[in-house]
Amino acid sequence: MALDTFSGLKTTIADYLNRDDLTSIIPSFITLAEAKFNRKLRVRQMVKRSNATIDTQYFSFPSDFLQAKEFQLNTNPITYLQYVTQNQGDYGSANQFVSTGKPLYYTIIGTQLEVIPTPDTGYSGELTYYGKITALSDSNTSNWLLVYAPDLYLYGALLEASPYLKDDERLAVWSSLYTNSLGDIEVADQRASVSSTPIVRARSLG
Repeated sequence: MALDTFSGLKTTIADYLNRDDLTSIIPSFITLAEAKFNRKLRVRQMVKRSNATIDTQYFSFPSDFLQAKEFQLNTNPITYLQYVTQNQGDYGSANQFVSTGKPLYYTIIGTQLEVIPTPDTGYSGELTYYGKITALSDSNTSNWLLVYAPDLYLYGALLEASPYLKDDERLAVWSSLYTNSLGDIEVADQRASVSSTPIVRARSLG
């Protein structure tokens, strides 16, 4: 069975484990693997944009938010907000920054973003961020990662199966294959980023 759907992945995992009694638990192995992917992977396929009117000091992350990459106000020219720590933001709000005006900084507090200073009007904003990998399920049968790296999904789920199976001697093999697959994806992303960088030719003088 092709390893590009949720059903195919479950079947392949069962085949690798050589077990036919794990039908109900295999989706949990996949879910655990996806949680690890979201903690470890930061590649271009995960980059998303979210647009909103920035007119309040605090607002919630997008539901699939993992990590901020860039935050901007779509002013003319564009204003790129600088990240500061929560302590810097608290200090600045009370001291060096004006209390209201065009936001110039942002920080993260819990599950919210805070802009500093508090907006004096509504600004068109755009958050570029790393978003969670859409989880596989019976209703969402595939995603970009399963198509791009089915080996990572397979070895990640097999690795999560090991504690459940207890004393599985294949743990070291699956761990090595998982680590190699994860590293290959990161290297491929780095290469793609370099190859997509435009080449600027120096203008000769005289």
